[in-house]
Amino acid sequence: MKREFITNRLHAGKKPTGVSVERKIETVQGKKFSWIDLQSPDRSDVEKIAEKYHFNSLNIEDCMTKYELPKLDSYDDHFFVILHFPPLLQQHGISRNSQISIFIGRDFLVTVHQGDLKPLVDLVNICKNDLDQNRKERLLGKSPGHLLHEIIDILVDDLLHISRKVIANLDDLEDEVFDETKSVARNIALLRREINIMRRIANPLKKFVLEIAKNIKKFSDEDDLSLYFDDVIDHIDKVIETLEESRETMEIFKDTDFMLSTEKTNKVLAVLTIIFTFSIPGTVIAAFYGMNVNLPGGIVDSDNIPTFLGPYTSFITIILAALIPVIIMFVYFKKLGWINN
Repeated sequence: MKREFITNRLHAGKKPTGVSVERKIETVQGKKFSWIDLQSPDRSDVEKIAEKYHFNSLNIEDCMTKYELPKLDSYDDHFFVILHFPPLLQQHGISRNSQISIFIGRDFLVTVHQGDLKPLVDLVNICKNDLDQNRKERLLGKSPGHLLHEIIDILVDDLLHISRKVIANLDDLEDEVFDETKSVARNIALLRREINIMRRIANPLKKFVLEIAKNIKKFSDEDDLSLYFDDVIDHIDKVIETLEESRETMEIFKDTDFMLSTEKTNKVLAVLTIIFTFSIPGTVIAAFYGMNVNLPGGIVDSDNIPTFLGPYTSFITIILAALIPVIIMFVYFKKLGWINN
């Protein structure tokens, strides 16, 4: 169950035909700034915001692109950044990351995303509702830089939570690797893919959060925001460290599963080879005495049947002739150590 949860968190793709995407534009007024959150917007929605705040047209193109590499563009009155995080939901299709585009200036913060980052959606709802006034005041009572830190912080914390789930999946997988009754090759491959997806997210994320911490000073009145972002960097480092350890562990599991599978296959082949080898004497003797020719000990005619062991003398003789070589081979193979308990 844990491994299925991680898979659902990390693998997302094209939405199935017929599923409508909820389009939302939320405007939250802070003490000194406005936060505009666009969830699954049309191009016209983004262009209206861009016209109001004089955003670069190339950044608008980047916002509307479903998958754009992480980047940061700095201007005199604002800067623009694209970050990637693991999506919440899984749809049928090719895997992708969830993208959030952010514009931030001295008196505004604009976020553009597809609505599949649940921590961000929850944060918008907190700021719109009056249920948690203390947190709402903490989010909106300062500068847009402080709110941007809160957004990145909750998304990074969610990433850290997912990385811990990966560790839990590794513990479950370890028991299955050494269970000969279960095939775990597919589970290993899926978990390796999840780890690689998260590594492709976490490694660039650290670089761009550092860039944000440098650029945010121009649009924030607080002097200690760098300390806040340092805490976020520490969390990203923990994620990266966890993923690197998980990657090494997965390589060990992969090699172990390969060796155990090879050993199991060799045991099966060894048994089949021994059975085939033991059957060779009987096969040879049966082939000779099955031919329509006179052979020593065989039945020549109805009047010349060997009877020194009774009416089944020929049959018993053939069985003994087949069993004696088998017994000799068994003893010899046992002495060589080819057959063990």
